[in-house]
Amino acid sequence: MNDNAQRPGHGADDDSAVDGPGGRLATYEARTEKVLDLFALLTLWIVVVPPWDFGHDVEGIVWTIRVAVSVVYGIDLAIRGVLARRPVRYALTHPVMLVSVVFPPVRVIFSFRLVRSVFRRGHLGRFLVAAAVLVLNGAVIVYLFERHAPKSSIHTLGESLWWSLVTVTTVGYGDYTPVTVPGRVAACFVMGVGLLTLAVVTAQVASSFVAQGQGKAQPGPQAEPAPEVTLAELDRRLARIEELITAATASSSQRAAGAPERDAGSDSP
Repeated sequence: MNDNAQRPGHGADDDSAVDGPGGRLATYEARTEKVLDLFALLTLWIVVVPPWDFGHDVEGIVWTIRVAVSVVYGIDLAIRGVLARRPVRYALTHPVMLVSVVFPPVRVIFSFRLVRSVFRRGHLGRFLVAAAVLVLNGAVIVYLFERHAPKSSIHTLGESLWWSLVTVTTVGYGDYTPVTVPGRVAACFVMGVGLLTLAVVTAQVASSFVAQGQGKAQPGPQAEPAPEVTLAELDRRLARIEELITAATASSSQRAAGAPERDAGSDSP
């Protein structure tokens, strides 16, 4: 998802400042994109769960944190609009960012860029970190929805963490299970992360074994390719061969003519 998309109607100055490779907006986005994506990923649990589900004792704190998150997103949008030199137009052309200021969970959409980037080869460590953050988010969300639910077996954060660990490793003991609809939705999310993690780790391990096998195989000496011969080179070689044949024929004729003269001289008294 590229927030720095080309937009019609900009002048030359706007294009150089906004869409150019060294533009101020492009520089700002390059510096803050991953930070804001990670921030959205870390605050997923507190913006997805409604504040009243946290309990009356901490509901005010939760509202404060959610407002602070919206303020961060609002400041980010304002800075982008100022750098784009058209704040209103920039906000209208980026509705997801505008809605995320009022409803922070929408901002999680941008976090998928961070998750997608860790799928590149050699980023296994980053992928595992992102997967761990997602699993922890799922554990906290399940705990907040399940702790007071009737017939629920998950009443503490530790039980929820144990359940998420068992689920993400596809073991599934069944000693703890969510019973609420939001809890089961979060459980499906954790299951998907677990399957994806196993697939990625398996692929990375298999790829490393294949790379090691190819490195150990010593390739035999390869014959050097024959140089290409052009028509001009071929003509030159044929002309040289004809010259050598002509010279050899002339030399043979001279020797044959000189032999009878020597024989006649030897017979004279």
